[in-house]
Amino acid sequence: MEITGRVTADAKVNTLQDERQVVNFTIAINDYYKPKGSTEGKQLTTFINCSYWISAKLAERLTKGVLVQLYGRIGVQAYNNMDGNARASLTFHCNTIKILATPKGGNTEQQSSYATANYQQQNNPNPETADDLPF
Repeated sequence: MEITGRVTADAKVNTLQDERQVVNFTIAINDYYKPKGSTEGKQLTTFINCSYWISAKLAERLTKGVLVQLYGRIGVQAYNNMDGNARASLTFHCNTIKILATPKGGNTEQQSSYATANYQQQNNPNPETADDLPF
């Protein structure tokens, strides 16, 4: 699945008890539509919590306002809040993150090259074996 949106706040790295690290951040997706029979459009913003387990180093690039394209899967969490009411939340588990733009003229070239290098490293950890393919 693919989603695109803007990071709402700087990403945070959480370390679990078994020393694994996860990058947590939230993105906002804006949608605009006109209801049937209406002359005025409505804007709808959806906030999605995201997690990235592959590299904690990417967190320094995921700052407020950065436009990202995410690939991964959706997970759901069901729980009871403090009042005992049933609640649920969606989390997008990212496999790949592409940084598309930064706010106010940030250095997108540097960030794009980092994201691309990160993606290539994940998908081909040993580049020497790529030449040995039979096709």
